[in-house]
Amino acid sequence: MNNPNLPLVYHSNYSFSFDPKHRFVMSKFARLYQEVDALGLIHNNVISPEIGDPSPLENVHCDQYIWDLWRNQLDDKMMRRIGLPWSKQLMARTFTAPLGTLKTAELALKHGIACHLAGGTHHAHYDFGSGFCMVNDLAYTATHLLNSHQITNALIFDLDVHQGDGTAAMLKHNPYVYTCSIHCEKNFPFRKHASDLDIGLEIGVSDTQYLETVAHTLESLLIDLNPDIVLYDAGVDVWQGDNLGKLDISWLGIAKRDALVLRLCQKYGVPVATVIGGGYDRDHQRLAKRHAIVVQQAAKL
Repeated sequence: MNNPNLPLVYHSNYSFSFDPKHRFVMSKFARLYQEVDALGLIHNNVISPEIGDPSPLENVHCDQYIWDLWRNQLDDKMMRRIGLPWSKQLMARTFTAPLGTLKTAELALKHGIACHLAGGTHHAHYDFGSGFCMVNDLAYTATHLLNSHQITNALIFDLDVHQGDGTAAMLKHNPYVYTCSIHCEKNFPFRKHASDLDIGLEIGVSDTQYLETVAHTLESLLIDLNPDIVLYDAGVDVWQGDNLGKLDISWLGIAKRDALVLRLCQKYGVPVATVIGGGYDRDHQRLAKRHAIVVQQAAKL
């Protein structure tokens, strides 16, 4: 039975008019909202973050970088590394989404579980963006929760197919945030930054090995770290048909993975906040359905 009170976080500025042929599917956030609504999971449980600007992100990012980004003053090389064309709408969603991840985490601390219909921009570094990621919502959220004394420690559990290099680099000197990334080793980013724990999978790994790795790793970390919260990056680019994936994980395998992660957090009494991470597909509606898997699994708990 689905839980009608599952906290969901979303803002209407997450999607805007954008080139539908671009590899990054900007419509996926609005489509995800519609998909979750069609599943009967939206009632009075959707919370919107405030519209953001660079100010809150000064806690984790270089001031000059984020303000130059905001004002469209980055050079062409830095923008090419990001891979998205600058616009005012892009800036609005870029600086709102981290506030959404923070709100999701705060709701998870209160309710045990909450889902953000965006987030997971784990390739953003302290003073540059990369791989469609401009600011790092995971690093920002963990740091804010610690600085505001809402938690004493956190686990970032990143299951995007691509290694969370920006998160690892930004938090490497923070002893109170443990970063774990399980990803395809021979995939972007080609220069990795060491997480506290990296598990690089071979190309073509399928469901059984993958799920065993996820289960063993997460349970060990929950026991050893006893974190106050898990920030779970539920990237769906692990799917066998993803345009940028290289793993062989079935649709059902993703559902089993998300259920496994959420149930283990519940078993050990650890609040969990989910973000959607990466996913790439020419079929935009199919992509939205993939991203909805984690919300479906959360609603069953």
